[in-house]
Amino acid sequence: MGVMKINPFYFVVQRSFDVISSFIIFFLLSSVSPSYGYDPLDPHGNITIKWDLLQSNPGSNDVKVSILNFQLYRHIEQPGWKMGWDWTGDEVIWAMQGAEATEQGNCSRFKGGQLPHCCEKSPFIVDLLPGAPYNMQTTNCCKGGILSSMIQDPSKFGAVFQMSTSAATDKSGFHMPENFTIGVPGYTCAKPVQVAPSKYSSDGGRRWTQALGTWNVTCMYSQFLASTSPKCCVSLSAFYNSTIVPCPKCSCSCQGLPGAKCVKFGETPSLLQQIKDSNRESPSLVRCSQHMCPIRVHWHVKQSYTHYWRVKITVNNLNILKNYSQWNLVALHPNLKSLIQVFSFNYEPLNQYGQINDTGIFWGIEYYNDMLLQEGESGNVQTEMLLLKDPDMFTFREGWGFPRRILFNGDECVMPPPDQYPRLPNTAQLGAQLSFSTILFSLWLLILCAEQ
Repeated sequence: MGVMKINPFYFVVQRSFDVISSFIIFFLLSSVSPSYGYDPLDPHGNITIKWDLLQSNPGSNDVKVSILNFQLYRHIEQPGWKMGWDWTGDEVIWAMQGAEATEQGNCSRFKGGQLPHCCEKSPFIVDLLPGAPYNMQTTNCCKGGILSSMIQDPSKFGAVFQMSTSAATDKSGFHMPENFTIGVPGYTCAKPVQVAPSKYSSDGGRRWTQALGTWNVTCMYSQFLASTSPKCCVSLSAFYNSTIVPCPKCSCSCQGLPGAKCVKFGETPSLLQQIKDSNRESPSLVRCSQHMCPIRVHWHVKQSYTHYWRVKITVNNLNILKNYSQWNLVALHPNLKSLIQVFSFNYEPLNQYGQINDTGIFWGIEYYNDMLLQEGESGNVQTEMLLLKDPDMFTFREGWGFPRRILFNGDECVMPPPDQYPRLPNTAQLGAQLSFSTILFSLWLLILCAEQ
């Protein structure tokens, strides 16, 4: 079978299409309100708060609250979710299971008996830690606020707690609270919407009961709201070019700018900068670099075979104070549809648009490399993957072997400009060098023969 010749114009059109597509996506994301946070790689992704009213009496209401992470690759890591809302009246929380309020508040109006669990007008609720007393637990609770993504661990994408509430003066019935938040940067929650009541099975599925009322609160993520600057960058290299393209300068910040903190090589950060409180997120203190990003992803086109090609991916943690648990990496490349094997990571395609299979999620293997340790000798994870050369599209020209997009933990990484990608050697220049070397070698042979 002959080798298919590909018109060079194809790559010009493809590159132009990629650039135009990027501008269109950027325009759409910029023109839509940031609170919506639409993600074309996960168009249906959201965090849903489900509020079930189980019982309602003139003196009390029993409520079951579920937090469900319906995002394919974004997860909630430490310090975890911290749900908040505003009561519309003077409600209080008398008891809770599976979670707890961070503040009890002023309960002085309740005298001569047991005080409520929380009297705050705007309470904040956090998950219980693993190992909580059994009488305080509920089903699917007590994970310290950590929620896995749908793909990484479907069994740990939700959390549940129950509580008993009542109004101090208004005994007319239940009133749905408002202004919900989940306490994680980048998430905005909509207003509660009443939906069909939830149903619960009992007696081995022979009997079904249902809530008196169910409300859903949908929370969406926006990277623009989560951070004013990117959190990761990408560097590139290839076996056919000695040039290593670094992360773009000042990808995440610049040394010397206000608020930019970094530690030079050989130095150790002060212990005063290290936060030991598990309820607070570790500060971003990175190793000084040209790009100043806490995460660097390196994509190396390692080798080419007759029918396959090999890529090595390395993720470096340059954050000195933070480990990344349950990390994940999303890559977009057209040849991922012909992926043969991933050697050291888990992999799952993100096929959200039918026949378009050019995006996938990588994450660590449990107890092996699912924890990306802080900066240092062990502060990296890496894998290699083997891909089949698709004759309809495969080439090493025009930087085709490099990814179109990279996301780490759901946040877009800064890519080098396409005109800086490692290029194939210039064949004309290589041919001229070979011709000149051939002439010199021929002259040397003639001189040698003449002397003899």
